[in-house]
Amino acid sequence: MIYKLTYKLFSERSVLIEWPAIIDENILNDVILFKEKIRNNKIKEIVELKHAYNSLLVICGDDCFVFGTFKKKLQKLYTQKGPHVELRLKKWEIPVCYDDVFGIDLGEMALEKNMSKKSIIELHSKTVYTVYFIGFLPGFMYLGGLNRKLHTPRKSTPRSRIVKGAVAIGGKQTGVYPNESPGGWNIIGNSPIEFFNPKNAIPCFANAGDKIIFKSVSIKEYKDIKMLIDAGVYQLESEVIDG
Repeated sequence: MIYKLTYKLFSERSVLIEWPAIIDENILNDVILFKEKIRNNKIKEIVELKHAYNSLLVICGDDCFVFGTFKKKLQKLYTQKGPHVELRLKKWEIPVCYDDVFGIDLGEMALEKNMSKKSIIELHSKTVYTVYFIGFLPGFMYLGGLNRKLHTPRKSTPRSRIVKGAVAIGGKQTGVYPNESPGGWNIIGNSPIEFFNPKNAIPCFANAGDKIIFKSVSIKEYKDIKMLIDAGVYQLESEVIDG
């Protein structure tokens, strides 16, 4: 499908390309495919590409950058037929412990929604989420697909410290804090997984378009996994899916 895109001068040498302003998996796939198309064409002016839910920022380093000319080049490339771009996407299984020691907002959420903690955990862990993009913090995955029953407003007063690995819900989204940071999302569990490690060849294991499923584990299982991670021998489970 060809979308009607808008092209805006974002800064002195960057262009913001925007799709329809909705969170939609078809739009995400089109954003990713266009991003890969641009990369494969190796346009010399481009130094960086960044995308969000429904936009792509094209950053150039050429001092001779001319917006009108560059815009036409991008427009032509978007509609131009070319070799099929194969996206090698994966589905990742992320262990999460929802015990009260980690899920510090789980009880409050259960009361507000007139649901049991068990029901919240089941709804949260039985959904397959889509990674839309990674940002805010290095390794923080913006996930789409949270069950409507779990939509919960962010806290009016953010916490000054949220621990690394905290699994949380904020509005219509869920995610995992990859490192200790302030934040206003509702904490329902914790994952022992390393979501961002600058020492690794690939600092963040997931990519936009990948799928995430949370697997509920006990405290004992959580501690066992943490020991394996600290020893550098834990293998995160994943499977290749059609892109």
